[in-house]
Amino acid sequence: MRLIRTLVLLIGPLLPFTASQAEVVLAMSRSLTDKPAVTPVTTPTTGPLSLTSEQHLAKQDIWSRMRTGFSMRDLDSPLVKKHEQWYASHPDYMARMTERARRYLYYITLEVERRGMPSEIALLPMIESAFNPIANSPARASGIWQFIPSTGRNFGMEQNWWYDGRRDIISATNGALDYLDKLHDMFGDWELALAAYNWGERGVQRSQERNRHYGLPVNYGSLRMPTETRNYIPKLLALRNVIANPASYGLVLANIPNQPYFGAISTAKHIDLKLAAQLADVSEDEFMALNPGHNRPVMLQGDNDLILLPYSKVETFRTNLESYNKPLVNWQSYQPKNGERLDQLAPRFGLSVERLKSINGLDKRKVSTSQTLLVPVNGEVSEHEATRFSVFNMNLPSNTARSASKKAHKSAHKGKRRHVASR
Repeated sequence: MRLIRTLVLLIGPLLPFTASQAEVVLAMSRSLTDKPAVTPVTTPTTGPLSLTSEQHLAKQDIWSRMRTGFSMRDLDSPLVKKHEQWYASHPDYMARMTERARRYLYYITLEVERRGMPSEIALLPMIESAFNPIANSPARASGIWQFIPSTGRNFGMEQNWWYDGRRDIISATNGALDYLDKLHDMFGDWELALAAYNWGERGVQRSQERNRHYGLPVNYGSLRMPTETRNYIPKLLALRNVIANPASYGLVLANIPNQPYFGAISTAKHIDLKLAAQLADVSEDEFMALNPGHNRPVMLQGDNDLILLPYSKVETFRTNLESYNKPLVNWQSYQPKNGERLDQLAPRFGLSVERLKSINGLDKRKVSTSQTLLVPVNGEVSEHEATRFSVFNMNLPSNTARSASKKAHKSAHKGKRRHVASR
């Protein structure tokens, strides 16, 4: 019986691919008894690299690799200098941001290269979220790429009571780069594409239409736009300049290896997140940083769902899961019936009312029949587990919430955007 399939996202030997060369190869093993099939990125070359070249490239970090792909033009704006000075004067902020980025930046950089985009695009999550995978904004944008609900759904990010694809590293990265590709095709250059990513395409189009009406140019520098959007590209270019030559700004960037940080396991078995972290021998914080899309403490795995793990822990997880002979799930969902109260439901599941409310992020004793509840299978749950996921209490939007989401979307496209990477 096939209990688990392994998919290893090994993205690379350590080679400085051009955008046209990069090709991601995903390999899958056949059963738990198989070793993971590890297939690296293949790179067409005219001949084999010399040992000296390979050794040299293996010593590069991700910053060196990115610098070779920086290709956006310099912007003649004092805002670039302003943001350079800010980053240079806040080394602690840069250190926290790059520490979070180390998990994701290699994967994102390769995806950017594969699509032929400037390497600067891989730095966008620094502007959007400071690489905080559970970042949320007042406009209900979420994840490292800060998608609002509607745009996330438009680009294939499932959002429900259990899971939010906007926070999933792979789903959101693919969606963001698809969106940027679309915007680049629409506007013809990266400055306008990035302005539209921040402001919304209709905002850019309306500003262009206004300029055409008055016989004015319609390039990025000539358009009227909100202050946030006007600062958006200068922030990105300022980061690019700092990373291109950190020493000139008095900064030292932490080393991020030019190699995969994570691998992926695909399993059709539901499993508690806490247990999955234990089987992989990683902390819950590390596990959640790689799997932030899950709203509840149980992963409802389907055939195509992935668990991301530090690459060195993929085989550990496989081995421990194979030998684990206890239940994989301690949580279940419950749909209340009409008229049921929390003080009636809580004893049924071995919980106090306060514990049941804490687990589900509730502040009332009554519960709607449309409110799915999370309850323990056996009534045993620690105080830590009861509160661990309260921050992720984001149920399916009600009609009111959906209306608010539409207003937030409209507001975001007027430039009142979604950023949470506050300084």
